[in-house]
Amino acid sequence: MDFIENISWAGLLVDTGLLILQLIAIFIVYAIVKSIGTRFIERSFSEVSTKKNMSQSRADTLKNLTMSVFAYVLIFIVVAVVFDTFGFDIKALIAGAGIIGLAVGFGAQGLVSDVVTGFFILLEKQMDVGDYVTAAGFGGIVEEVGLRTTHIRSFDGTLNYVPNREISSLSNHSRGNMRALVDIGISYDDNIDEAIRVLQDVCERVAETNDAIVDGPNVLGVQNLGDSDVVIRVLCQTKNMEQWGVERQLRKEIKEAFDANGIEIPFPHQVYVEKKEQ
Repeated sequence: MDFIENISWAGLLVDTGLLILQLIAIFIVYAIVKSIGTRFIERSFSEVSTKKNMSQSRADTLKNLTMSVFAYVLIFIVVAVVFDTFGFDIKALIAGAGIIGLAVGFGAQGLVSDVVTGFFILLEKQMDVGDYVTAAGFGGIVEEVGLRTTHIRSFDGTLNYVPNREISSLSNHSRGNMRALVDIGISYDDNIDEAIRVLQDVCERVAETNDAIVDGPNVLGVQNLGDSDVVIRVLCQTKNMEQWGVERQLRKEIKEAFDANGIEIPFPHQVYVEKKEQ
């Protein structure tokens, strides 16, 4: 009797050891396949962006999406193999998962909406990684466009995870040239024509030294008559994401040119009238 029990325990230990070895082998193969697949996807999209003249932002967007789909499929295969290793019927498991998925689907309509919206965002090329967008109340740079969420990095460094179903409207600020606009005020006592001449000289100098400018800058003329100043507008077209740097350079050089030519940039004045009783 003791001999039979020893055989049973020995067989159980052998079976357990074989099962553990199989699991280890499965996860080793998973890690190898994942590593090879990731490198293959990265190399493929790198070659496509070079040979097919695809923009780098578009290639990064599709690469991230492909990696996500690849990871989900690979995990599903690993789970199926593990269940098969433990002796579960995979067909029955898939059928049961389908029934459970149908039941859960009624309570996961938001997830389905995320996936459908994300699919159309990618299909219609509404935004790519690296674009400056405003969506669902968040403005910033797109870091990832997925089937469920879109990641937008605000300019203060905050990373916003936006469910795709919340993107009912989207403004993409990175398509085409951008506009750099500077409104500058001069005193009512200054000569407007002289100020415009100085501004135009500044615009021509900036255009010669800044490669980010596509068209202009040009002085449009008097934009507004303020309480204490005459506002003159300067406008130009720049490359994507370069408009802020051009605006900063224009403001600096305009200030220096106005100082050199004796043109005042006024600040609000207030006059206090005090009535004294006799």
